[in-house]
Amino acid sequence: MDVNKVRQSFPILHQEVNGHPLVYLDSAATSQKSQQVIDSIDQYYKEYNSNVHRGVHTLGTKATDGYEGARDKVRRFINAKSTQEIIFTRGTTTSINTVAYSYGRTNLQEGDEIVITPMEHHSNIIPWQQTAKATGATLKYIPLQEDGTISLDDVKDTITDNTKIVAMMHVSNVLGTINPIKEVTDIAHQHGAVMLVDGAQSAPHMRVDVQDLDCDFFAFSGHKMGGPTGIGVLYGKKHILEKMEPVEFGGEMIDFVNWYDSTWKELPWKFEGGTPIIAGAIGLGAAIDFLEEVGLDDIEAHERDLAQYAMDRLKSIEGVTIYGPQERAGLITFNLDDVHPHDVATVLDAEGIAVRAGHHCAQPLMKWLNVSATARASFYMYNTKEDVDAFVDGLQKTKEFFGDVF
Repeated sequence: MDVNKVRQSFPILHQEVNGHPLVYLDSAATSQKSQQVIDSIDQYYKEYNSNVHRGVHTLGTKATDGYEGARDKVRRFINAKSTQEIIFTRGTTTSINTVAYSYGRTNLQEGDEIVITPMEHHSNIIPWQQTAKATGATLKYIPLQEDGTISLDDVKDTITDNTKIVAMMHVSNVLGTINPIKEVTDIAHQHGAVMLVDGAQSAPHMRVDVQDLDCDFFAFSGHKMGGPTGIGVLYGKKHILEKMEPVEFGGEMIDFVNWYDSTWKELPWKFEGGTPIIAGAIGLGAAIDFLEEVGLDDIEAHERDLAQYAMDRLKSIEGVTIYGPQERAGLITFNLDDVHPHDVATVLDAEGIAVRAGHHCAQPLMKWLNVSATARASFYMYNTKEDVDAFVDGLQKTKEFFGDVF
């Protein structure tokens, strides 16, 4: 992979921040957008802005082709069987909530179990907390190993015949842990449970095959994979989605409306009430084109290489604690002794280096780590070893600055 060539496609990277070249290390929060994606959205609004599915005029037809064409790109990207299994949403959070409301609240009752892990993002915890409260089901957690991974023995001990839903992130946005989704799905299915995968941190960075994983639901967001904000995907197995009721009602998702009752369109449109996120879907399609052009395998290898290089370099700074396993995806969450993560991020920002600081929407995991907050550097296809060097040098300056202060 030619990283310098990739970088040329991202106009936002070619600027200075606070008098320094921008080093963007916050792609786990949101990724930057290529010129290809920006142009695709610009072209839609300039040349064929129109609603979809409703009109027979030329602009409407072109918009519908762009929107549904993006759906087929998503289908191919994650190897779903049918475009009927691809539902456009506002993002991972909406996708998970759709399953929690439409599937969870309909199929769960008192005595049933929902199984998740302590490393989940809030958007894969709170919907299940609320579902458990609404149905009387029990929320259970698979314990974590010391390094922030899960063991399949613990998975087998936690999932029982009472378990109806297992919900797990594919890759941790804090620890970088890559969970054994295929194996966990197999265990869930042995007990008759359905498996939902939060793919927000995996779909942008590695090849995903939902048929190989055999998961029942897979959720991810466009903005973390070089696409626009406000667009996401819920994949679901067709036979399950067909039995689920919509959670939003109105135009576009109906088949026939009578005075006192209505019927719904077939999949996937029954879950896409109202005017859909047309420009967002088209932009997501362009992002998928870009990712496939660069190559997911090369992207994954590049990011892991950067993470390993960063961990090796950070060993030179005394007082840095890195959280998570040795084998990880392309991010590093850390703390610097006696310096609050927000202060770390502020000093790095003064050097033009953008990192994340806070609880990363994972407060239960922060409690498990016995910290209130951490800092995080996350890498993507456009980052370089020079970026890592600037980050490590900036962290050394941060340590020296606060050493002088105290």
